[in-house]
Amino acid sequence: MYIFFVLNHPAHYHLFKNSIRELSKKNHQCEIFIRPKDVLKSLLDEDLVDYNILSERKQNRRKIFLSSILGLIKKDFQLAKYVQNKKPDIMIGTDWAITNIGKIFNVPSIVLNEDDTEATPENKIFYPLATTLLLPDCCDKGMWNKKKISYAGYHELAYLHPNRFIFDKNILKSKIVEEKPYIIVRLVKLTASHDIGKRGLGQELIIEIINIAKNQYEIYISFEDEIIPGFEMYAYSFNPGLMHQFLAGANLVIGDSQTMIAEAAVLGTPSIRFNDFVGKLGYLDELENKYELSFGYKTNEKDRFLLKVEEILKDRKIKKQWDIKVKAMLSDKIDVTAFMVWFIENYPESFKIMKENPDYQYRFK
Repeated sequence: MYIFFVLNHPAHYHLFKNSIRELSKKNHQCEIFIRPKDVLKSLLDEDLVDYNILSERKQNRRKIFLSSILGLIKKDFQLAKYVQNKKPDIMIGTDWAITNIGKIFNVPSIVLNEDDTEATPENKIFYPLATTLLLPDCCDKGMWNKKKISYAGYHELAYLHPNRFIFDKNILKSKIVEEKPYIIVRLVKLTASHDIGKRGLGQELIIEIINIAKNQYEIYISFEDEIIPGFEMYAYSFNPGLMHQFLAGANLVIGDSQTMIAEAAVLGTPSIRFNDFVGKLGYLDELENKYELSFGYKTNEKDRFLLKVEEILKDRKIKKQWDIKVKAMLSDKIDVTAFMVWFIENYPESFKIMKENPDYQYRFK
């Protein structure tokens, strides 16, 4: 097969990287297209992976929606040229472009997403154009059923499942001078089209978190954008490819990011999310409410949020509790990469198999 993977975000590379490697070993040709964001390009360069760059749009905070539409149109034209010239068998990703261009050139598109339509209403525009939707079973329940395949997992389990990731304490020992426990704070820009009107951690709240933690913990702040002046001493300055090792070794992860909060949770690290998406994303709701691996607070719940931060930081044995919770979660879930490789390699027959027998996925534990 000749497969196009279209990536928009560092998490998308992590989502697909193991599948791409396994498919390539089976002599399928995988070509990667990216729109550089955050450390996406750096991750690919570090892994010596070849890729093509699509539109690098400059985000205008005052005109987020218009900027997103213009970026999409430009990217559509770029991708269309590649599709017309190279004629892939299938396109895979989370990007709108694969559905639009796939429809025009009659190339099947498999969209992977874990953000519910309530939180990302643009799904209503591009999902109808997709050939197949591959979504966690806690996402968009009761919606898109004709073209949707639900699976027991999260994107994060494509690369952080124990079959795919091993925590190595020695890596941290070689990077951190003091053997002092640490926490990670993750800050994102909130500039996507679905982020309009949404808020997260502000500078005053970051200072309060630092004041609570600084006496007993090292603090590393991961910035998606430029480092905020005054917080330089806390900036995460290690190799971006080691972030999951740092997440696994942390005592607590705090952020207004969705992805890193979920990554910490499946790795067995307590995590707390503070933003206006709380209650709108099925996979995080499940991690928070069913498995109790994470906590979510809306931006009008500042006091409750800070109390939870203090509570977790006081309990130095809390990660032992999280180990038990992670095992319970994993017992319900599949190895998402193993499932994806089978699904892609056997598509579209795999779609029929899953529709007739959804439990087939549990062969990939």
